Amino acid sequence: MLNTKPKPQSPTPAIYMRGGTSKGVFFKLSDLPESCQTAGKARDNFLMRVIGSPDPYGKQIDGLGNGSSSTSKTVILSKSDMPDHDVNYLFGQVSINKPMIDWGGNCGNLTAAVGACAIHMGLIDVNRIPENGICEVRIWQQNIKKTIIAYIPIQDGQVVETGNFELDGVTFPAAEVKVQFLDPVDSDSEMFPTGNLVDDFTLPPEFDSKTIEATFINAGIPTIFVRAEDLGFTGIELQSDINGDGELLSKLEAVRATGGVAMGLFDHVSEAEKSGHIPKLAWVAKPQSYTASSGKVVEADDIDLVVRAMSMGQLHHAMMGTAAVAIAAAATTNDGQQGTLVNEAAGGGQLDSVTFGHPSGTLKVGGKTELINGKWQAKKVGMSRSARRIMVGEVFVPVDCY
Repeated sequence: MLNTKPKPQSPTPAIYMRGGTSKGVFFKLSDLPESCQTAGKARDNFLMRVIGSPDPYGKQIDGLGNGSSSTSKTVILSKSDMPDHDVNYLFGQVSINKPMIDWGGNCGNLTAAVGACAIHMGLIDVNRIPENGICEVRIWQQNIKKTIIAYIPIQDGQVVETGNFELDGVTFPAAEVKVQFLDPVDSDSEMFPTGNLVDDFTLPPEFDSKTIEATFINAGIPTIFVRAEDLGFTGIELQSDINGDGELLSKLEAVRATGGVAMGLFDHVSEAEKSGHIPKLAWVAKPQSYTASSGKVVEADDIDLVVRAMSMGQLHHAMMGTAAVAIAAAATTNDGQQGTLVNEAAGGGQLDSVTFGHPSGTLKVGGKTELINGKWQAKKVGMSRSARRIMVGEVFVPVDCY
């Protein structure tokens, strides 16, 4: 056996933050190793090693990931070169057990942390930061090429991170961060890629090729909405009901892949394996009372509908921020004769906001959609989240991995 000299580790400045119901490792682009400052294999390998992927044990023990899709996330920020924007935000969803990073979509939850993190990193012009009040951070989301506005509370020139705003899915209260997604659908593309608010959808053989109804939407993130009962669910499932059943997870992944083909994202279901982040699969039902994962009782009278969504092959413990954008857009879309399945579950008719129940509790989202020249457009979607720094320092990565 030949003796080899151990390879050193390189330190890279990083901020570990919670945003909404997710956590991620945030980097300033110029702080990354030079070979990782441009997209490519070196960057992917570096970020996977930071998170601790791929990990066949599914725990990410040797990295900063925590073995769930909500915490297997990376963010790269840089000063924006886009007019009227402050910061560029690039998101990477790291697969837990595969050597893959999905750059195809945004993380709506971590969006809540981008504004504050950009201020901490010195990426926001000081003349835009008030001594006291709200700092409006104009974010250019590079993955989906969209504008997002984050409203960051400031006190004595510093970001306010603590407070009494409670977000279901997060244990401790913090300062409220309002987030607004502007024009989440391109004016030259279809919010409903099939042209319909509701489509007939033939499920894969794993569900006996049964034909059901579905709403396919591209707002926030491409999402497939179906009725809970059509998948044999109630709509009030918790993670323990879904994530321990490997056979069921495989069947749901087949539905996601089939839906991706139906809405034009893939030519063949096999392509879905390369894009675990999109589309999302969600199921909806009318409001019901249930006990959330925290033990909190969610009363049917306090919500408009229930929604459950899959993320990276697992039932999400709360709700992805991007899927919440899709829920808001779909819930507020009704042409006077018919609404989406989300609108239907929320009672139908003209709605401008809904409160939905998810596995950890509830969330209120608002939206405005319009039918312009025969095409549905989502003009804006808003919600309240919170964010907090957990760690500021350096992350160490072996130099031979990238």
